[in-house]
Amino acid sequence: MELLDRVRAACLALPEVVERPSHGTPCWFVRGKKTFVMFADHHHGDPHVALWAAASPGVAQQLIDDEPARFFRPPYVGHRGWVGLRLDLTGEDALDDDELRGLVTDAFRHVAPRTLSAQL
Repeated sequence: MELLDRVRAACLALPEVVERPSHGTPCWFVRGKKTFVMFADHHHGDPHVALWAAASPGVAQQLIDDEPARFFRPPYVGHRGWVGLRLDLTGEDALDDDELRGLVTDAFRHVAPRTLSAQL
């Protein structure tokens, strides 16, 4: 799947990132321990393909407020500050690779130790 391949490439380009399934979906972990991104392909009947990402305090709500058609509060992890991003949008709302890398990198920085974040 092209969307999964794009997310995978963005995540695995970061230092000491490991991919493995969690709760039936591909997830990426810093040093195999801390999840920073999940790929949700119609998760539990959700009508969308989405990326769920860790976010710094206040960032998730700001993104949701600014672009509610693209960003949302994901179930299970949204209350912990994570943000969801619809990946299946087309046209001008479609996610470009720079934006994808930025969101993934921000999520990584949010959970990674300072020594790893400093490598970016």
